[in-house]
Amino acid sequence: MIFLEYAKCSTCQKAKKWLDLYGIDYIDRPIREQNPTLDELTAWIRASGLPCRKFFNTSGLLYKSMNLKDKLPSMTEDECLRLLASDGMLVKRPIVVAESLVLVGFHPAEWEEKLKGWMRAHE
Repeated sequence: MIFLEYAKCSTCQKAKKWLDLYGIDYIDRPIREQNPTLDELTAWIRASGLPCRKFFNTSGLLYKSMNLKDKLPSMTEDECLRLLASDGMLVKRPIVVAESLVLVGFHPAEWEEKLKGWMRAHE
């Protein structure tokens, strides 16, 4: 399991504590230094079932400074993917990737449901 995070992000810190509390092993990957590639993002979006736009960090300074709220609706999925792959600070975090499971953002109830099931399958 890969845990993509930005260390200064309070939501990422809460998610990491949650993973540790439940004893879930993960490989920590700093999203700023190791930005997801175009191929990774394409696969993760497909596996998550979410639209590409849900992978944008809409509360981030870069997102706001680029005025993406107004630009995203007219962008193609390919343009969105390429933009996400250009800078890790544009990508919503944390992200958990485990086999065909991809979780974007920290939602404890969803994580408990999906990750406990994943853990049982791998014990």
